[in-house]
Amino acid sequence: MKIGIFGAGAIGGLLGARLAHAGVDVTFVARGPHLAAMQADGVTLRSGGETLTVRPACVADAGEAGVQDFVVVTLKAHALPAAAPAIARMMGPQTALVTAVNGVPYWYFFGLDGPYRDRRVDRVDPGGVLWDTLPPGRAIGCVVYPAAEVVAPGVIEHTYGDRFTLGEPDGSRSPRIMALAGVLQAAGFKAPVRPRIRDEIWVKLWGNMAFNPLSALTGATLDRLTGRADLRALARTMMLEGQAVAEALGVRFAIDVDKRIEGAAEVGVHKTSMLQDLERGRPMEIDALLGAVVELAALVGVSAPASEMVLALVRERARLAGCYAN
Repeated sequence: MKIGIFGAGAIGGLLGARLAHAGVDVTFVARGPHLAAMQADGVTLRSGGETLTVRPACVADAGEAGVQDFVVVTLKAHALPAAAPAIARMMGPQTALVTAVNGVPYWYFFGLDGPYRDRRVDRVDPGGVLWDTLPPGRAIGCVVYPAAEVVAPGVIEHTYGDRFTLGEPDGSRSPRIMALAGVLQAAGFKAPVRPRIRDEIWVKLWGNMAFNPLSALTGATLDRLTGRADLRALARTMMLEGQAVAEALGVRFAIDVDKRIEGAAEVGVHKTSMLQDLERGRPMEIDALLGAVVELAALVGVSAPASEMVLALVRERARLAGCYAN
């Protein structure tokens, strides 16, 4: 099996290193000093007190990677449209695209029963570039739970988590998804295959849509966002708005909002990815995590005033910092 990792940063590095260590034919597509270090010295993964180094193929040009059986995309959502033509160069007639990307995926409405079937989500797929370039029938949903960081070029520090939840947009246990789950499990990951992957997407998005922008606006870590009554109340209001949107689209939540908030609180003193991006001057994942929710709220006729106000504020915060991707 050939697996290409496009955007081999922290999560891509974690995945690719474990897969390569398990004997899978892995190719990383990366850039800059990180790519140069991986080409020279291999990919080093530090995890659970252990260190391993592997030497998979590492290229800058996706065309050099050749056609893959699976292409795992671990980019930030805002980077995906520009990267789509390069990703397409790794895809043959049978290649599956694993979207290990936060937020509402571009293929969300693909084949979904109801009035919005095959609708495109503007905030994550402006002009339908992704839908047209990377046909949604190729997509496999993937919800990422581990946390990892590139601590030096070519070096990945895995902090916690080992679950990558998978799901076909049509809910089937297809041969391709079962093969992917098997190889991930053989590499030491948990890779459950869920029949309702959109439910799983929303459970993670539920927290991200509130805690990420609020952290960027306040500089607060998760312990403060969940522990201070005023901040917790605002996050809860946004999350209830998101729940109403999701349920209008047919999503079923297996837990309630307060349990989801408690799950975030258990993470403790943690900076969200959006706050980290702001502090480092990098583009922020605003539209995939919150802008798309506000877009979908308007689509289904759900009022979401708190989410709209926080969206306006965090967009301006990002613009002033030169970190707004759109």
